[in-house]
Amino acid sequence: MHTIVYSCATFGINAFPVEIETNIETTVPNFFLVGLPDNAVKESRERVSTAIKNSGFIYPTKRITINLAPADIKKEGSSYDLPIAIGILASSEQVEINNLGDFIILGELSLEGNLRSVHGVLPIALEAKKRGFKNIIVPKDNMTEAAMVDGLNVYDVENLKQTVEILNNKSEKKPVSFNSKEFFEKEQKYSLDYADVKGQENVKRALEISAAGAHNIIMIGPPGSGKTMLARRIPTILPQLNFEECIEVTKIHSVAGLLSSNSALVATRPFRSPHHTISDAALVGGGTIPRPGEISLSHHGVLFLDELPEFARNVLEVLRQPLEDNKVTISRSKMTIDFPSNFMLVCAMNPCPCGNFGNPLQACTCNSQQIQKYMAKISGPLLDRIDIHIEVPSVKITELQQKKDGEKSISIRERVIKAREIQQKRFADKKNIFSNSNMQSKEIKEFCRIDSSGEELLKKAMTKLGLSARAYDRILKVSRTIADLENSENINSAHLSEAIQYRSLDRNYWNK
Repeated sequence: MHTIVYSCATFGINAFPVEIETNIETTVPNFFLVGLPDNAVKESRERVSTAIKNSGFIYPTKRITINLAPADIKKEGSSYDLPIAIGILASSEQVEINNLGDFIILGELSLEGNLRSVHGVLPIALEAKKRGFKNIIVPKDNMTEAAMVDGLNVYDVENLKQTVEILNNKSEKKPVSFNSKEFFEKEQKYSLDYADVKGQENVKRALEISAAGAHNIIMIGPPGSGKTMLARRIPTILPQLNFEECIEVTKIHSVAGLLSSNSALVATRPFRSPHHTISDAALVGGGTIPRPGEISLSHHGVLFLDELPEFARNVLEVLRQPLEDNKVTISRSKMTIDFPSNFMLVCAMNPCPCGNFGNPLQACTCNSQQIQKYMAKISGPLLDRIDIHIEVPSVKITELQQKKDGEKSISIRERVIKAREIQQKRFADKKNIFSNSNMQSKEIKEFCRIDSSGEELLKKAMTKLGLSARAYDRILKVSRTIADLENSENINSAHLSEAIQYRSLDRNYWNK
C-alpha cells in the first residue's frame, strides 16, 4: 500500500515541504530509504522500527520503500523520524489515511517511542500556514515555538502513540491555545540598565548617538574601564523589536537550535559576543548545509567584538560584505543561501598591548613598534565602516562611590526612538536606507548640508587634526544624527564639533 505523509525541511531560515512517500509490498523483507538522506536520516530506520514495536504497534516484516521528495535536495536531521513512522503505520493500515493531507508532522523518536525536540519549528510552522495546511504535530518541547503562528492548529505530542490517536480521531487532545502577542509583550524585558553604570557620561552620550543613527562604534580604553559593561547595555536603549522583527530573529535562532522550550521567542534585541578565537566560518555561518553564524544571530541586535585586535585578520575581513549589504551570502556547489544580518557592530580594544597607554595611573610598557604592530591588525577597510571612535578612560574612585544611580535606559531609549522616527520619515521614499548610517554620497549631499561656518570648521579639523578623507562623510552622518537627537532640521557648528571628537583613530590617537 502506498501513502504520503507531509513534513518540512529548512533551507537557510526558510522552509519547504517534504513528502514522505511510503510503499509496502508483500515480498522479501527489506528497508529502503531514498531521496538524498544524510546519515542522521538513514539511521532513522533503527529508531523507527524499535519505537513502533515499543509503542505497541506492529512493524511489518515486508519490503518497505520510503522516498523523501523532492529527491534532489539533501535531507538532514532527525525530524523525519515521526513522519516516517506514521507513513509505515498508515501503509500497514494502522493509521487512518483520510486526514493525513491536512497535517504537517515532525519529531525525533526515542527507542521507547517518546518524542524529542527538533530545530527550525518556527519557519516550518510559517511555511505550513503559507501552504494551506490546517494542522501541525510537533514534540511537546516545540509547542510554544509552533504556536507563535496564528491560524494553525498546533498539536503537541509526547510520543508516537498520542500521534496515532490524533490521526485516528481517537484523542480528546485539543489544539494548543496560545496568545502569541501577549507572550511577546511579557518577554520584552531586560535585566540590565544604564542606571548601573557609574560615570562615563561622555561614553554613554556616544553610545546614545550610535543607537540613534545605527552607527557602528569602537571603544578604546584600558582594562577595567567598563567597555564590556557599557556594550552589554546597548540593546536596552535601542527601540524595542516589533512582532515582525521578533519572528524574523526567532526564525534564525530556531534554525540554529538555540531556542529552549522555556523561551521559544526572542523578544529582545540579540546581543552576541563571540570569543576572539572564533573562526571565520563560525562568525559568518557555514557548513555542508549552511547554518547561520554569529553575524546572523546578531540580526536586529548587537554584535560585540571585544579585544578587536586579537581576532584573526581573515575573520575580521568577512565582516565587510555583511556590513554593506545587511545580509550574508553563503555559496556552495549546489546551493546559495542568504542569511539576514542587519546588526550594529560594537568593538572594544585596549590602546596598546599592555593596555595602559594614556593611563595616568599606570605606566605603559609598550614601545612604538609594538603599538604600531598591534594597530596594524585592524584593516583600514574595516575601520572605514565604523562611524564613531570613543575613548573610555578609567573610572575615578569618586565616581564609583556615588550613591546616585545614572540615567535609566528607558529615558535614553525615548530620545533614540524620537531620532529614529525622524529618520524613518526622511528616508520613507528611499530604498534600503533606514537610518543615517545607511546614507551614501547622494543622501549625504541631500540631507547633510552645512553652512559656510560649518564648512570652515570641518576644513580646519581635516587639516589641523590630520583626519583622513574617509572621516569626512562619517563626520557628516554622525552630525546629522546629533542634530536629529536635538530635533534640529539643520546641522550647526556644535553638532559638527561633537562629531569631530568621535574620530580618535583618524586623528592619530597613538601619537598624541
